[in-house]
Amino acid sequence: MHGKFRKLTTQGALVASWLLVTMGCAKSERAAGEEEPSLMGEDLASARHVARPRPPSPSRRPRSVQLGPRPYYLVEDMEDGPLKRELQRCSEGPFRKSDFSIGHRGACLEFPEHTKESYEAAARMGAGILECDVTFTKDRQLVCRHAQCDLHTTTNILAIPALSAKCTQPFQPADPVAGTPASANCCTSDITLAEFKTLCAKMDGANPNATTVAGYMAGTPAFRTDLYSTCGTLVTHKESIELISSLGAKFTPELKAPSVTMPYEGDYTQERYAQQMIDEYKALRIPPGHVFAQSFNLNDVVYWLGHEPRFGVQAVYLDDRVDAAGGYDIAVASMPDIAAKGVKIIAPPMWALVTLDASGAIVPSTYATAARSAGLDIITWTLERSGPLATGGGHYFQSVTRAIDNDGDTFTMLDVLAQKVKVLGIFSDWPATVTYYANCKGL
Repeated sequence: MHGKFRKLTTQGALVASWLLVTMGCAKSERAAGEEEPSLMGEDLASARHVARPRPPSPSRRPRSVQLGPRPYYLVEDMEDGPLKRELQRCSEGPFRKSDFSIGHRGACLEFPEHTKESYEAAARMGAGILECDVTFTKDRQLVCRHAQCDLHTTTNILAIPALSAKCTQPFQPADPVAGTPASANCCTSDITLAEFKTLCAKMDGANPNATTVAGYMAGTPAFRTDLYSTCGTLVTHKESIELISSLGAKFTPELKAPSVTMPYEGDYTQERYAQQMIDEYKALRIPPGHVFAQSFNLNDVVYWLGHEPRFGVQAVYLDDRVDAAGGYDIAVASMPDIAAKGVKIIAPPMWALVTLDASGAIVPSTYATAARSAGLDIITWTLERSGPLATGGGHYFQSVTRAIDNDGDTFTMLDVLAQKVKVLGIFSDWPATVTYYANCKGL
């Protein structure tokens, strides 16, 4: 099996009853062009993180998919036309889990990313595949974090003096006179797994104008919410496998680039790191066909193809070359070489797959056609990460900005990616939107 996301089995338990969802959200892939976070009160930041972390507990297998109001809001916001009417006709479901719907870090539009709560929310919204970004601690244990050095923006580590002191760079307040922003740099490799498990997760964000730790932590972007950011439960990679399995979903772990020099401490090589991630699935007897290992490092994918071919055959090469100057043309030209290495699935950001034709309609890009011509399947990232779309959609819509002027255009973009680019699946910060579409279209 080499990654036919939309043809993967949809058997397994359906996802559980859920809470009413609010609008909003989007997260940053650390990409240029995304909005600056709004500032929030320092008292709220302090109050949010006093609770002690809860240990992960086995989740009961979900029984129903619950989408909440956001997909319906987006459909009603669309301009009138055949697609809107088609989506309106299937408004009453029934809705089922779909592998076309991929939970990006869970459901991080409103839940702290890579937490038990975020994964459960994504599964309840029908995401058939859930993502754990994988990095390692000081004692070489694998954990779910978007980057090795993001604890200062995604957890309460700065509010714990004993752990904050271990950060690569402890908190430094903003200096308005010198014009320097507030900063900190706290890495999973700064602390042990036992210390990592004492932390609370929060919504990703920081206030660059802060002069106190509490102020720095109060940086959640305005289009997100802190409603569920009381004390998110951090998970190890192994715990994420157990949790996602209990939710009846499949896995797409991303091997994150280390921030520390490799080999770490002299003998922990990139290859050992890549192997350790796969070994944790093997130890828990997860079928290789349920795992879509990812990396921005092509060498990681090639390693899996050579050493773990049952996993490597559907490993995903995440392609961010398009974000570098001249990188788009390089990526397009290299498609035959990528395929010749044995790669089956390539995954660029959404904007790289679409462009506008002479009439202003969204159509597949030269990148999309080159990937298809080389025999590569495609997935893409990230929907529901841009905030309100009235002003063009920002980074992830940059190639079609002139065609984007309302939130309903989320479905317009999604439809082109699914029907014309023919992607196998789409990462989303709020999977309910993709699940709604996938069910309406039979994906």
